Amino acid sequence: MEAPASSFSRNNRRATWFALAAVLCWSTVASAFKLSLQYLSPLQLVTIASLVSTVFMGAVVLWQGLGRELRDSWRRSRGWFLALGFCNPFLYYLVLFHAYDLLPAQQAQPLNYTWGVVLALLSVPLLKQKLRRQDLFAGLVCYGGVVVIATGGNLAELRFEQPWGVALALFSTLVWSCYWLLNTRIGGNASVNLFLTFCCGLPWLAAAVWWQGGWQWPPLGGWIGAVYVGLFEMGIAFLLWQAALLHCDNTARISNFIYLSPPLSLLLIALLVGERIHLATIAGLALILLGVAIQQGALRRFLLCRK
Repeated sequence: MEAPASSFSRNNRRATWFALAAVLCWSTVASAFKLSLQYLSPLQLVTIASLVSTVFMGAVVLWQGLGRELRDSWRRSRGWFLALGFCNPFLYYLVLFHAYDLLPAQQAQPLNYTWGVVLALLSVPLLKQKLRRQDLFAGLVCYGGVVVIATGGNLAELRFEQPWGVALALFSTLVWSCYWLLNTRIGGNASVNLFLTFCCGLPWLAAAVWWQGGWQWPPLGGWIGAVYVGLFEMGIAFLLWQAALLHCDNTARISNFIYLSPPLSLLLIALLVGERIHLATIAGLALILLGVAIQQGALRRFLLCRK
């Protein structure tokens, strides 16, 4: 017996609200990164935020009654979790926060957004998937946007203002893509996987703190920023997005909300961080979003709907 149409409509409305809430959370984190790095080093920020996220996700796993699945997942895939913990939170966020430390937030955030295209390209050698023409075209469009942003729109000279920061931002997309490709080997509950991954990432962070010479107590402003990043970037937004996917009957429709995050993020960067958004950033971001839309097939679906 099929569920009534009103039930589907109600679930889709819930999915929409969950998705919008997740996008709003993600839209704030670029500003939170930049503001927090005024008080913290990248290593301090990722360490505190990861610890907060680990505690939060542990509480979620216990509240959901997933203790047995937690134990079984660890026994079944502990080697994978150790590898995942090195990728995320340790390497990914450490590289990303160093990029934000070097670049204006309006540049680092769009550059990091190219990870979706990197994921598609890496899936070819690592998952033996077929390389599509639209993936290659999407990559060219995306990285055209990267060049526009990295050069500040000065395409004639092709002089990068912060080449090391650009390299780190792009390298973070490679790490993030590898993390998700490794994730495909595990399966199981997403909350459990994230909690175990972060548990395995904390020893790497502790070793990095020790190697750097020990822990220095940050000011209150740094703690507030790091706790916010740990809760919203690494925890609450993830759960909201997961809830949106569970309630919707069309994943593609919900996934399109992701395109709202970068423009909202730029607006908040201007309002909260005080950066003057350059025309080159807007043009480069438009190219990156176009490339991602091509890669995901969203542009093709839109053109078909217009006919």
